[in-house]
Amino acid sequence: MVAFRNRKRKFAVKPNALKKQSSVDHVTGEKIPKSFVFSRGKVPSSLKQLELDLRKLMLPHTALKLKEKRRNNLKDFLDVAGPMGVTHFLMLSKPKSVPHLRVARTPQGPTLTFEIKEYALASDIARAQTRPRCPQSLFVNSPLIVLSGFGNGGQHLKLTTIMFQNIFPAIDINTVKLSSCERIVLLNYDAETKIIEFRHYSIRLHPIGVSRRIRKFVLNHHVPDLRSLQDVSDFVTKATYGSESEADEESATVSLTSDFGRVNRASMKSAVRLQEIGPRLTLKLVKIEEGLCSGGVIFSEYGMFCKTLLITLCCLFTGISIIMIFLSFLFA
Repeated sequence: MVAFRNRKRKFAVKPNALKKQSSVDHVTGEKIPKSFVFSRGKVPSSLKQLELDLRKLMLPHTALKLKEKRRNNLKDFLDVAGPMGVTHFLMLSKPKSVPHLRVARTPQGPTLTFEIKEYALASDIARAQTRPRCPQSLFVNSPLIVLSGFGNGGQHLKLTTIMFQNIFPAIDINTVKLSSCERIVLLNYDAETKIIEFRHYSIRLHPIGVSRRIRKFVLNHHVPDLRSLQDVSDFVTKATYGSESEADEESATVSLTSDFGRVNRASMKSAVRLQEIGPRLTLKLVKIEEGLCSGGVIFSEYGMFCKTLLITLCCLFTGISIIMIFLSFLFA
């Protein structure tokens, strides 16, 4: 008996090619800045959680699931950063009692070192809010960055401004889509205290003149319960929980040039609301180095103190040596 083989033709199914993100900024023509966020040395669990919050803040151009081990040194991260096009390092550490954040440009610096005076995690901020809002769709695009109070300082503040501006991709106000502007990072510098307040917000727009009930119905596509109403107009005109006065303030309204979602349309007035999503940092710039965590010190917050202390010690040891020489001649 002759055995027949199954001659069915097999077709190779190719997986759908993933759309790769553009690596070139269409505004500046340069590479889109990418970052690594990691810790150096032994850090407490709260700082490890802050590390994860910072990675989420830097999305989408960062390594969210970057694997790090204790034996990894800075050169290991630098070797991987080159092929992946990483331009910035954000490093958390706790050398003594005060945690530090270092922001460095790869591969040759400079490096800015900040003392973290206070910080709050994203989970802490969410627990303090009545209606926390942080959907994953917020992190599809990079945040906007706003710097306040850095213009009247010295050269070290100008360098700080340039560093933070180059961490995120540049935007062109003429071609940017409003729908991609969903987050904002705010850095405010206080010249008296020399403190930098670091905040991270989500941007929300609400149309003016539209009740909260109608807005929720359009956004959520949820069929409302109308059993207790006599007419559909009662649903539209019925007073809702919460005041709309905040949204109707002229100082908080803008005129849109293009559509923003299903509710906010072009040529309409919408109210801008910012909701903090964290993390929250209170920073103080203490040192700027020329290289990547090395090289000459361009700026030091405690430089005058260190210089005075060095001169005092030199004078002290010089005086002791002169006394010892005098005593050796006296008792020879």
